[in-house]
Amino acid sequence: MAITFRRPEWHNALDIHDLEALDLTLSELASRPDIRVLVLKAEGRSFCSGVDLGAVAGHDWRDNPLERVSNRLESLPFPTLCVLQGGVYGGGTDLALACDFRLGAKGIKCFIPPAKLGIQYHPHGLKRAVSRLGLGPAKRLFLAAETFDDAEMLRTHFIDWLVPAEELAQRTEAIAATLAGLAPMAVRGMKQTLNEIAAGLLDERAARDRSAASFRTEDFQEGRQAMAEKRPPRFSGR
Repeated sequence: MAITFRRPEWHNALDIHDLEALDLTLSELASRPDIRVLVLKAEGRSFCSGVDLGAVAGHDWRDNPLERVSNRLESLPFPTLCVLQGGVYGGGTDLALACDFRLGAKGIKCFIPPAKLGIQYHPHGLKRAVSRLGLGPAKRLFLAAETFDDAEMLRTHFIDWLVPAEELAQRTEAIAATLAGLAPMAVRGMKQTLNEIAAGLLDERAARDRSAASFRTEDFQEGRQAMAEKRPPRFSGR
């Protein structure tokens, strides 16, 4: 499954209606047990420049649609891969950091401008940046409005992999295929536990119950059999 931003002439900026539609789409996808991985990608020179500033006026930002979408994206039960074919700016960084994995093309850069616009970024986005990057890099991006090049994005773990642009599509397919080929119930359960740990909200008893239940699944039996037969497993999600 893939979602692609296709507004390259506007650096894939998102207006309020775009964010509402994206939130609805993600909500619908979250309930589908057949999805093994979601790839978030874009067309053009930029991945996403965040919220269209022309759509800011008149909106009550106590209800922040970007924050809702990013939180929804982070909480999806299946793994998510963000593909950065171009620069990522403003709220686009929050969408990227809300994904489980980020793959970037050489030459990309990252910039978050709220401090230059008199805007205080939403708290979940700040928390997410600190969780992913650490307090120091997050302050450099938000308080000093520093631009990170591809090397700094890799060093600070903004991206997990950096490849030449001509290899981006092939590497995307390879990573997505690897994620889709894993046992979906095991991946979903461990993602939930990892996210709870990162947020300081671990329900250890529930996590132990999920772990114990995995040994009673058809996928566990298939995994053992495939390993014994030295063949790729064919997981059913049961």
